[in-house]
Amino acid sequence: MRIGIVTPAPPRSPQGNRTTALRWARLLRTLGHRVAVKQSFSGENWDLLIALHARRSAASVTRFHKEYPQRPRIVALTGTDLHLDLPRGNLAAQRSLKLATRLVALHADAADALPRAVRAKLQVIYQSVTVPAWTAAAASARRTRSIGDAKNFEVFVVGHLRPVKDPFRAAMAVRRLPSSSRIQVAHFGVALSESMRRRALQESERNDRYRWHGHVSHAKLLQALRRRAALLVQTSRAEGGPHTISEACVAGVPVLATDIPGSTGLLGRDYPGLFPVGDTARLRELLQRAEGDRAFYRALAQWCRRQAKLFDPERELASWRRLLGELQG
Repeated sequence: MRIGIVTPAPPRSPQGNRTTALRWARLLRTLGHRVAVKQSFSGENWDLLIALHARRSAASVTRFHKEYPQRPRIVALTGTDLHLDLPRGNLAAQRSLKLATRLVALHADAADALPRAVRAKLQVIYQSVTVPAWTAAAASARRTRSIGDAKNFEVFVVGHLRPVKDPFRAAMAVRRLPSSSRIQVAHFGVALSESMRRRALQESERNDRYRWHGHVSHAKLLQALRRRAALLVQTSRAEGGPHTISEACVAGVPVLATDIPGSTGLLGRDYPGLFPVGDTARLRELLQRAEGDRAFYRALAQWCRRQAKLFDPERELASWRRLLGELQG
C-alpha cells in the first residue's frame, strides 16, 4: 500500500510525535509498504492515512475523508489528545475520532479517555525496543547484584525540558536527602525554551545531586541506561505512552513514574513505583526506599522485567501487520 503518515511536528523536530512517525515509517516499509511522512495531507494519492494527533491533524483527516471516502484512516492518539483535548471536548479532536476507521494508542489505559461510541475502533500497539546483544534479564541480574555496592545510585531522567514533562521534579526531590544518600540525578534532554535552559544550568550549579547533560544520541543514551542507571524516573504530567519507560524495562532498569494513564498503561495500575503528579515528597520517599530497601528495589526490577515482553519488536510488527491486513480485507 501507499501509506501517508502525517504529524504536526516538523522535520528534525525533537518532539516525540515526529520520532514515532519516523519509527512507524521504517517499520511499515519492512512490511513492504511505500511510506511518506508529511506534516499534513495535501491531496497525495495514498491508499491509507495515518494521522498522529486527533486535534492538530484534524484538517488532514477531514480532507482525506472527503477526497478518498472509501480509503481507511487511522488516527493515532497522542498524550495531548488523551489528557487535554478529548477531556475538554475539543470539537476538532472529536471529529477525527468519528471519521477514523481505526484508532491506535500506545498503552492499554487509553480507552478510558475515549467516548464509548468509538472505543470499538481502538487498537493498542505497544512501541517496541530493539536491543543489542545484551538481554533485559542479564542486565537486571547484574544490576540487582551490584547496585548496593556502587559508589553512586544514579537516577536517570530522560525527556526534553518543557512544562508538561515537569522536568525538575526529580531535582527538587533530591535537594533534601541526607548526606549518607548516594543518589545522583542525571538528566538527558533538550531545553525547548531559554527559560528551561537557564533553570537547568542553575539547578546543576546549585544542586550537587543533579546534572543536566542536554542532548545525547539515542544509542549513547541506551548504553548509559544499561550500564549506569539504577532507576529511571518519569515525572510527566501527561504522556501518550512514554518510550523511555519501555526502554528502561527492556534494559532491566526499574522505573518510578507519575500515576497517569501513560504510565499505568505500560506498567500496570498496581505498579508499586507510582507517585502522584507533582508530589515531590512522595517521589523522595520512593527514591530513598529504592536506594535503601533491596527487596523493594528487586520487586520493581522484576515487575519491569515482566513488562518488557510487551515491547518486543516482533510483537509490534505483528500488531501492525494484523491491523493493516484487516483494513485491506
